Amino acid sequence: MYLTTLRGAHGVPDGLLAAMFEARKQIFVDLLGWDLPVLAGRYEVDQFDDPRATYLILTDESGQHLGSARLLETERPHILDTLFPKLCEDAVPKGPTTQEITRFALDRHQNARRRRRVRDTLVCALADHALASGIEAYTGVAEIAWLQQILAFGWDCEPLGLPREHGATLLGALRIAIKPETPMLLARAGLVPEPIVTLRPIRHAA
Repeated sequence: MYLTTLRGAHGVPDGLLAAMFEARKQIFVDLLGWDLPVLAGRYEVDQFDDPRATYLILTDESGQHLGSARLLETERPHILDTLFPKLCEDAVPKGPTTQEITRFALDRHQNARRRRRVRDTLVCALADHALASGIEAYTGVAEIAWLQQILAFGWDCEPLGLPREHGATLLGALRIAIKPETPMLLARAGLVPEPIVTLRPIRHAA
């Protein structure tokens, strides 16, 4: 697999960003039925997809999107503090070394075994990115089924409050502490990433 780290998005995207935004639309809007903005009928892009967002994108040899995640700085508006602060029993975790994981997306045109391998690879890539970037914690909001998976990954993860009803589902917030031993904990819990070729990060201007 190939990992590319991109910074920033603006307007209707092209190239690798386009593939990611199109996959997000297919997953979160078409499959899950979330009420989200869609550009040009193809791309799921919201108000948090701005020049300060960071994207980790996994592709195959042909450049096809396999999985991706968006990271938001918590000292700026982000999903937990803007849309779901009531999911936190105490204050929303914020700070220069805390980022929020959002739009964790696995391309839907993969079988279950392949999706599991892409999932494991992306989770491990997020841990490695944090260790390389000085990120000490991730936060996130997740539906209950995905929340339970995240909690079972073996890393130092804790709920920030009790799950709450949101439409027809339950949502919960969590905080993941990232430490030098995090990759070992993920491996011990059974996450098996594929080897990654890291491509040169590209910065996209607004």
